[in-house]
Amino acid sequence: MSDAPKLSKTDEEALALHSAEPAGKIALKATKPMATQRDLALAYSPGVAAPVRAIADDPDAVYDFTSKGNTVAVVSNGTAILGLGNLGPAASKPVMEGKAVLFKRFADIDGFDVEVDYTDPDKFIDCVAGFGDSFGGINLEDIKSPECFDIEARLRERLDIPVFHDDQHGTAIIAAAGLINACELTGRSFDDLRVVLIGAGAAGLSVLELIKSLGVQDDHVTIVDVHGVVHDGRDDLHERLRRHARKTKLRTLSDAMIDADVMLGLSAGGVVTPAMVKSMAADPIIFAMANPIPEIMPDEIKAVRSDAIIATGRSDFPNQVNNVLGFPYIFRGALDVRARTINEQMKLAAARALADLARQDVPDEVGAANKAEGLRFGRDYIIPSPFDPRLISFVPPYVARAAVESGVARKPIEDQTRYAHRLARRLDPMAALQQRVTASIRGQNKRIVFAEGEEPSVIRAAHAFQSQGLGEAILVAREDRAKANMRALGVPDDTLTIVNARLSDRNSDYADWLYKRLQRKGYLRRDVQRLVNNDRNVFSACMLKFDDADGMGPGVPRHFTNTLFDVSLVLDPAPGRRVIGLAAAVAQGRTLLIADTNVTEFRGGRPGRDR
Repeated sequence: MSDAPKLSKTDEEALALHSAEPAGKIALKATKPMATQRDLALAYSPGVAAPVRAIADDPDAVYDFTSKGNTVAVVSNGTAILGLGNLGPAASKPVMEGKAVLFKRFADIDGFDVEVDYTDPDKFIDCVAGFGDSFGGINLEDIKSPECFDIEARLRERLDIPVFHDDQHGTAIIAAAGLINACELTGRSFDDLRVVLIGAGAAGLSVLELIKSLGVQDDHVTIVDVHGVVHDGRDDLHERLRRHARKTKLRTLSDAMIDADVMLGLSAGGVVTPAMVKSMAADPIIFAMANPIPEIMPDEIKAVRSDAIIATGRSDFPNQVNNVLGFPYIFRGALDVRARTINEQMKLAAARALADLARQDVPDEVGAANKAEGLRFGRDYIIPSPFDPRLISFVPPYVARAAVESGVARKPIEDQTRYAHRLARRLDPMAALQQRVTASIRGQNKRIVFAEGEEPSVIRAAHAFQSQGLGEAILVAREDRAKANMRALGVPDDTLTIVNARLSDRNSDYADWLYKRLQRKGYLRRDVQRLVNNDRNVFSACMLKFDDADGMGPGVPRHFTNTLFDVSLVLDPAPGRRVIGLAAAVAQGRTLLIADTNVTEFRGGRPGRDR
């Protein structure tokens, strides 16, 4: 009888996914046509000789004539796979393939997994250095500590491309972003923070070094590892950890937690007790990032501290410290300026970008992806969602600019706005169309009335429209309801014009005119007055008719046909024109505009019959 553990339902589903034909998660796709003899002649022999000679004359031309500038090697020796330990390079391949998929999904970077069968650091370094320059960057993954520190440092010296150990720096960047916002919410400054770091591995020390770059003082940090507090009297510390040891009488985690402002956990589940949390300073900031079980569960924290700001590494709690927020966009920015390395300035820039993005208004699609409504900056939203579509166009420009300013970029970005637009188009085929529409209306200062102005999604859209400088937004709504929802969304309640249809001083003018238009169609005066008072689409259309607005966004809760009927009560098509519905569809990377499936009904039949 087998002693193998029983597989969970998730394990079975994961195995089925990985084994389905074709096995694995990645494949190669040609980017140039290979359909004719001419195609082959240009792409291979004899045409390929031309770029070969060009690169031989100028090695940097490899970025112009090959895909190097959009490639990253995801490299591991399998000595620290997830939380499973040293299982070897072959066992690491599913993880490395997964990382390559994330590069493509979130930043449109071609990642190639490379598993190296060397545990000796010198041999591993020689191997990676030998093939490293074939790629635009190297992402080191799942390499055990402390060897990973030396491996990364020496490869950075030997290679003229970014080398980045994500297990160290990815977590550090996301945690730093969250800490920036947690300090903002609690009114703290970094130079006053008293920090306890639990866990002195690769990620823990990288987090520590990054927050020290933000201003945290050496003598305000207490590190605790499996043997207790890291102090200057210990003789069992490796070189990198020894640099952070300080003179202190503290010896236990319980002692260290007393009056601490911040707890950063990168250790093991359950090592922190409620009593320790209770002893912390007011408004404690607790990042319990051990996975899958945090150092202390959020409900245990809340039971003793209602004032805590909490982050974990899990997706089922708010404020997830998720590396996918970092590495794709850091490499995207580094590759786009052909950076020679990823330095401290670039990591700090990424952290600040993520912190800034979390403070922006959160799009509805982010809430839908997270199955959470009303997401906005606050104690439960200090870190952006990994599904925020703006990450690709928001974070890389910060990183690219830092690379240029710190002198490690080969190719500076000439126009930051155009660069951000180009980034948005990499993953969103609709972005190009949206950018053209936005560019065409910016500066015209049109007045757009948003009919259902009490709906949260409409308020968000109106606020985004106006704050982006696209024009003036007008909400048709009851003022008290609209302002209450604006405050709930984090939108300043004095930034948008609100018009109450029933109380408007234009109400009687609209009703008088509309009655004259509709009286011969069976509408009584009281019917028309009720429409103007209660139907916000009708009222908004009247605003257009009387030149009190230039355009309108019809109601969200109603079907297209009903909305069109409401508007047609007030407005007629321009002479010689007709009303159409326009739908946009994205298929295989292309944007298709389809007209008309909303207004004009197609009646099928045999040739010769009415249609």
